[in-house]
Amino acid sequence: MRTASVTRTTAETDIAVALNLDGTGSYDIATGVGFFDHMLDQLARHALIDLDVRAKGDLQVDDHHTVEDTGIAIGQALSRAVGDKRGIRRYGACLLPMDDTLVQAALDLSGRPYLVWQVDFPTPKIGSFDTELVREFFQALSTHGGITLHVTRQSGLNSHHIAEAAFKAVARALRDALEIDPRKGDAVPSTKGTL
Repeated sequence: MRTASVTRTTAETDIAVALNLDGTGSYDIATGVGFFDHMLDQLARHALIDLDVRAKGDLQVDDHHTVEDTGIAIGQALSRAVGDKRGIRRYGACLLPMDDTLVQAALDLSGRPYLVWQVDFPTPKIGSFDTELVREFFQALSTHGGITLHVTRQSGLNSHHIAEAAFKAVARALRDALEIDPRKGDAVPSTKGTL
């Protein structure tokens, strides 16, 4: 089973993450940040990753530490669960439409973290959620998951739709990249023999 659990405790947050890369997309998420919970639900559902997240953060300050540290913990759990990456497809991409919005995500589970973020939002907030935190989450996920990740908004008028399309597009790309390729056996998908 490709599973992992991570706990992260700092002076600002206390986070527990458990995931199963070969799940059905079930989720049980409680971070105290409603919109963020909704986005993590989308990530789990569309990546077909079973995801449990419990986060307590300094929400009296703002949502930043909770969102970023949750991204760190999910990235670490993902990296542990995928292990040495034997047999996976490694690459994934998705062009995802959602009403007015079209977002493209492409990623490589390379072990070399890099984020290219070409997503802007027409509003600074979605409800009480700061839209800049969407990028912060994906930066943390990319860095701690060892993921080269490109996310581009090609169109979009509604900030909620843009954020949700980004999470869904990354989820679908992750689903493809994490999938076991029956033609590879247990080979590491690199000419170097390691990732």
